[in-house]
Amino acid sequence: MRKAFSGIVSLSVRSFRTVATIAAAAVFVVGVSTSSRAAANDAAIVIDANTGKTLYSSNANARRYPASLTKMMTLYLTFDALSKGKIAKSTQVSFSANAAAEPPTKLGVRKGGSITVETAILSMVTKSANDSSTALAELLGGSEANFARMMTAKARSLGMTNTVFRNAHGLPNPGQFTTARDMATLGIALREHFPQYYGYFSERSFMYGRQRINGHNRLLGRIKGVDGIKTGYTRASGFNLVSSVSVDGRKLVAVVMGGKSGASRDNEMARLINAYLPKASRRGGGALVARNDNDPASQAIAKVVLPRHDAPTPDARPGTVDAIVAAAAPLPTQAPKPKLPVIAQAPEPSEIPFAQAYAGPEPSQQIDPVNTASLPSGWVVQVASSPSKSEAEAALDKTAAQARAVLASASGYTVPFRKGGVTYFRARFGGFETQTAALRACSALKKQRIECFAVQQ
Repeated sequence: MRKAFSGIVSLSVRSFRTVATIAAAAVFVVGVSTSSRAAANDAAIVIDANTGKTLYSSNANARRYPASLTKMMTLYLTFDALSKGKIAKSTQVSFSANAAAEPPTKLGVRKGGSITVETAILSMVTKSANDSSTALAELLGGSEANFARMMTAKARSLGMTNTVFRNAHGLPNPGQFTTARDMATLGIALREHFPQYYGYFSERSFMYGRQRINGHNRLLGRIKGVDGIKTGYTRASGFNLVSSVSVDGRKLVAVVMGGKSGASRDNEMARLINAYLPKASRRGGGALVARNDNDPASQAIAKVVLPRHDAPTPDARPGTVDAIVAAAAPLPTQAPKPKLPVIAQAPEPSEIPFAQAYAGPEPSQQIDPVNTASLPSGWVVQVASSPSKSEAEAALDKTAAQARAVLASASGYTVPFRKGGVTYFRARFGGFETQTAALRACSALKKQRIECFAVQQ
């Protein structure tokens, strides 16, 4: 009996050891597998933003999923439209059913609702709002699919040769990919081409109604000199981050992709910044990313007239089959022209620059001295004219902020014209269907000491 019991115990011990060995091996295999998957997604690059020199690179040219880093290009095209006067910060962005139905993270605007362009920008740089991204895409591109083509066209013009965009937000799509190097190029382009809007990337929170919405970029305020840019995550991409740093004349743009967690990604970015910022140059070598305004994306934005607040938008999200076909279809070499009116450059007018006191004609004489037959029909309210485009845009922003209620349904834009060999820019608000509506708006503006006059175009 004692021998039998001893044999049973011996067998049990051997069995336990065998099971334990197998379990340990299984844990090791799973650990290796998980580590391999993480390593397969890992990519990083650090570039001196003064000279363009690559200071560090790891899998920087390997294809990766961008996740919400995609919104960097959506914002680039938004800033491009702002700088060209095609939209203003106060322009209303309508939310279609397609935009409102985007999954979180989102702002939560319902179908038919709207927010300003500036609110959309803030919601994207802080909350990484997918619904705002789609709404902006539909505003600027006419449709989400066409905007994705514009994004890819712009990427090519910036030298991002290994990037294809299929949507404006970065939600999973097998046909959408990029590289760490391309994302660094985009980060540098945003800083160089739009310094007037780049400050948005430093925002850590913003007020939406009575709600304070906090951002996802934990390095802002944690690492000295970090002033943006964007975080991103999907299960397929891992945790991504593009960071811009400026300290004592030294500038870096760094990219980390495929992090296993937000914390590990942030720690790796902090390590790279601390290691390579001292090696960066304090001397700039000029623009690192050429800006080509003749690419199809710029042409498409330049030709789109601001839609009114009731512009038609898609009523339903694309079906699964359509999405698959779109993902597989090759992108055209040039974005198709939106089926919207074209802004024609007007002949030389006789207008007073914005720098002087601007007073429009009396209501009984509301006649534009310029032949505007080639412009879209409708009535607009002009508030300024300046040889400086930035001054004209500033006039739009100031007027929109001062008279939000009056211009709630209007869209601001600038129109260039030449006089005496000098290019001037009209600052106008469009979207008034009748002369009475435009005159009423102008009258309300004058009550707020804003000079203006109504024009039919």
